[in-house]
Order: sequence, then C-alpha cells, then structure tokens
Amino acid sequence: MSVVHVRVVCPPAMTPAVLSLLHDEPGATNVVSLPGAALAPAGDLLQAEVAREATDGVLRRLQALGVGEHGSIVLENIETAIGRDVRRAEDEAPGEGDDAVVWDQLAVAADGGATNSLSYFAFLVLATLIAAVGLLTDSTVLIVGAMVLGPEFGPLAALAIAVVRRRRDLVAGPLRAILLGFPLAVAVTALAVAALNAVGLVPQEFLDGRRPLTSFVAAPDAFSVIVALLAGIAGTLSLTSAKSGPLVGVFISVTTVPAAADIAAGAVTGQYGTAAGAVVQLVVNLTCIVAAAVGTLAVQRVFWHRRQRADLS
Repeated sequence: MSVVHVRVVCPPAMTPAVLSLLHDEPGATNVVSLPGAALAPAGDLLQAEVAREATDGVLRRLQALGVGEHGSIVLENIETAIGRDVRRAEDEAPGEGDDAVVWDQLAVAADGGATNSLSYFAFLVLATLIAAVGLLTDSTVLIVGAMVLGPEFGPLAALAIAVVRRRRDLVAGPLRAILLGFPLAVAVTALAVAALNAVGLVPQEFLDGRRPLTSFVAAPDAFSVIVALLAGIAGTLSLTSAKSGPLVGVFISVTTVPAAADIAAGAVTGQYGTAAGAVVQLVVNLTCIVAAAVGTLAVQRVFWHRRQRADLS
C-alpha cells in the first residue's frame, strides 16, 4: 500500500471546509478531527491517510482553501498501511502510487537540496579527498566509496525540479551549492595532494600515468554521456516515487566526485591532459544528470495528468 499521512493544523473557521474536502476525496481514509488539539499555534488538528496518487490533488485543494497561509500541512510517507478502507482508498484513487508525483513534496526537496550548509560542503570535500586517495593508489574500492559519500545529487535534482516547475526563486540555491562546492573541493584536494607530493607520498605509478583501474575518470566518451543520462533518469524516478534504494546505484554510476579529485591531482602533479579530461568528465556528468532529470520530470508531469484525466473520465 502506498499512502501518505496528511496532518493539517488550521483555524477552527477552516475546519468544516477541510473536513468536507477529505470526506469527499475517494483516495482518503482514516479521517480524524481533533478540535482544539493544536496549542501553538492554537487550532484544530485534522488527519487522514491519502493514497499517494491522490495526494497532489488534495494538497492543491488544501492550498486553494488557504491552509498553507493560515495553518500548516505536514506529509509523512507511510511504508505499511493495512485495512479494507486503506485498500479501498488506493483502489478508488486514479493511477498508481509509484507513478504519482507529489509536486509540493518535490518543491520542499528542491529547497532542501539547495542547502549551502557546512555539512554539505564538508561531505563533498571529504568525498573528493577519498576519491583522490583512490586515484593515487589506483583503488576502485575507494572511488566507489567516494561516489556513495558525495552529496551532489541533491542540488542537481533540486535544480531540475526548479526548472520544471519554473520556479526561478529555487534556482539560485542549488546553483550556488554546485558552483561553490566543486571548486572548494578541488582546491582543498589540490592542497592535500601537493602536501603528499612534497613529502614523497604520491606513488610513482600515478606520476607516470600508470593507473589502469581508474584512468577512466579522466577519459570521457560516449558511454560517459549514456551512463550520466541513465543515472539522472533513475535518480529522478527514485525521488518522485519516494524510494531511496535506487539512489545508491545512481551515486556509484556517475563520476562527478572522482572527476573533481582528478582535476586537483592532475593539475598538482603536472598531468594537465588528465586534469583537462577530468574537467570534461565533470561537466558532462553534471550537465547530463540535470538534463535527464528535467526531461524525466517533464514526461512524468504530462503522463500523470493524462492518466488522471483518463481515469476520471
């Protein structure tokens, strides 16, 4: 069962309209009204389980009532919901839960993905440093570990969501996270590699360009484009379907963080061809992921609206 727990706090004057909305929604069940239960701010607490495929419509109507301005709406994805009425709500809601896109949730995700917090920059720098060690030692294990640790998919997805929703106010945050984060990671990694080189800890094999297992990082080709596009599609589907498992596969499919590390390591050790190739690899991956995410979201939007109209006709 794919349901979303919807919790509304609103002024008492809005309660009848909200309850009517939830009662009339075929995809809603377990409607609960607790008058005066909210203390700060004071108001009524209303709750319901809503089939995921009906959630976006319910949110739009709640917003039209002014709940977002005069109260609050909280969503919580429910992994397990058992009961005849839950099955009935999901059966009567148009479409399939896994195909549904809850656009208000994505807007919040876009805002969260635009974060410029210290932890975001710290994770990106640490991932790039680990990738640099993987390049120096020609270790694919460390490269994969760095890919998983890298937090860059968040702002990339946030940028795509902002573009599809035509929200210019949401574009600056993720762009800033990307355009500040990667140069910072490259700079810190370059200093670290320079320090290792100064004390003779950079392996001679790396200086000679002999790293058969990790040389792909600085060698972009047609498959780099294909993999980045596929990863962007898979990552977007994972976000819109609220399934986090596939994201791990996305993280270890693209070479954004390793490419940033190769830019730093190549430049510091005088391997400028390698550094240039890594720059191309980084740009290709970032561009293709965003392009694929935008395309996937646009297709989902059209498909979902058509599916809803067909099911309601």
